[in-house]
Amino acid sequence: MYVYLIGAGPGDPGLLTCKGRQALSEADVVVYDYLAGDDLLALAKPGAEFIYVGKIAGNHTMKQADINKLLIARAKEGKVVVRLKGGDPYIFGRGGEEAEELVEAGVPFEEVPGISSSIAGPAYAGIPLTHRAYSSSVTIVTGHEDPTKPGSVHDWSALARSASTLVFLMGMKNLPEITAKLIAAGMPADTPAALVYWGTTNRQKSLASTLADLPDAAVREGFSNPSIIVVGDVVRLKDKLNWFEKKPLFGRTVVVTRAREQASESAALFARMGAHVIQFPTIKISPLADYAELDEAVGNLSRYGWVVFTSVNGVKFFRKRLCALGLDARALGPVKVAAIGPATAKAVEEMGIHADLVPSSYVAEGVAEAMLALGMKGKRVLLPRAKEARDVLPEALRAAGAEVDVVAAYENVPSDENREEVLAALKEGRLDCVTFGSSSTVRNFLSSIPLEILKKHPEIRFAAIGPVTAKTMREMGLEPDIQPESFTIPALADAVCTAFARQGAEA
Repeated sequence: MYVYLIGAGPGDPGLLTCKGRQALSEADVVVYDYLAGDDLLALAKPGAEFIYVGKIAGNHTMKQADINKLLIARAKEGKVVVRLKGGDPYIFGRGGEEAEELVEAGVPFEEVPGISSSIAGPAYAGIPLTHRAYSSSVTIVTGHEDPTKPGSVHDWSALARSASTLVFLMGMKNLPEITAKLIAAGMPADTPAALVYWGTTNRQKSLASTLADLPDAAVREGFSNPSIIVVGDVVRLKDKLNWFEKKPLFGRTVVVTRAREQASESAALFARMGAHVIQFPTIKISPLADYAELDEAVGNLSRYGWVVFTSVNGVKFFRKRLCALGLDARALGPVKVAAIGPATAKAVEEMGIHADLVPSSYVAEGVAEAMLALGMKGKRVLLPRAKEARDVLPEALRAAGAEVDVVAAYENVPSDENREEVLAALKEGRLDCVTFGSSSTVRNFLSSIPLEILKKHPEIRFAAIGPVTAKTMREMGLEPDIQPESFTIPALADAVCTAFARQGAEA
């Protein structure tokens, strides 16, 4: 029986604290708000129960009193409960009220502070809340209160006279009243002021104006909640220090179609470049029902001259079967190992083996060419790979006189996870690029998102990791706009970046 009140931070999943991550990994139950994204929920242990209690203006999924009762009831079932709240639980998050209820119910708890949006949002927009030349203090104010009602808790005269940077949270509904009250209380109408919408996320946008013009600017630029209002001279630094919105793919939406097991690398690369990433794993990596054939080959590795890995997944499942048979990397001692590319070679190294061959061209044809140059006549080759794959490599080796055992190590199963999110992005005109890392992702993507729909959006760019994938795209009626010279995920991300930078320059 234990409850963690965790601040999820302002939106960027990387801003969750280490302690918050650890607590999430222990959770039996996660009670979360609408600001807690899928990336954070994925940190909970397998089998955890998720309960959404999100509250936004005018729409409360669950009343606060009921949330309090829920936390207590689940904890008294002997469970570890995480209350995951946006920002920090104790800064306008009603975490203090929840903590009081837990104490009265005799439920042990811990508050895990989070990075408040009041700090992080402005920081991501290039606004330091304090600066020696502009401000030496900060006042954080709720904007949710109606500033026109009698008996307001705010001392508007004191706020207006203060040299503090003022930060209003939950204040967009009352923005005209807030600015009018500050000006009426003596704050100069030309005081710098700013808005930051969805700060720290890929949906962020910001604007700088003056106190008097801010409400009109908000309407003109379409700002709404969740937006932070910043008032003070520190706003003058926004254009100079606005680092986040200057990222090369900021404002772009990129779809990653790789299997979820490999998508994290791609997603992280595009996210670091500022893109909003939709993970649409069109294939799911699945173990086989029967490993008798692979186990027989793994148990007799000494009869092979070469083991060839054409994917990270092939290495992963091969290694699992080694362990299942009570073997380790020593079983590969007399065998030479080939890896199709650097990512696969890295997976081999993690197994304790240095790849003897990595071709300069990271496709099956490149592996075949490099191996044929070494002479394959009379050699026996083991090729553990996906259940269904191209036969270019085994056919080339056999034609050169090699004996090749092609053995399934896993299978690719079609998946349409997050299909609705992709369709929504298409409908709303905010999808910029779809990336493909293999021919199977192309086929599965088009089986889920018909070509006729895509052709209605000529603005979308399509990126292929290499020539084989590009060929499949063309065969299926999809023209690849972007293709890197080196067939790796980092090179693909760089190529996408370059393409959109060029597009921006030409606009």
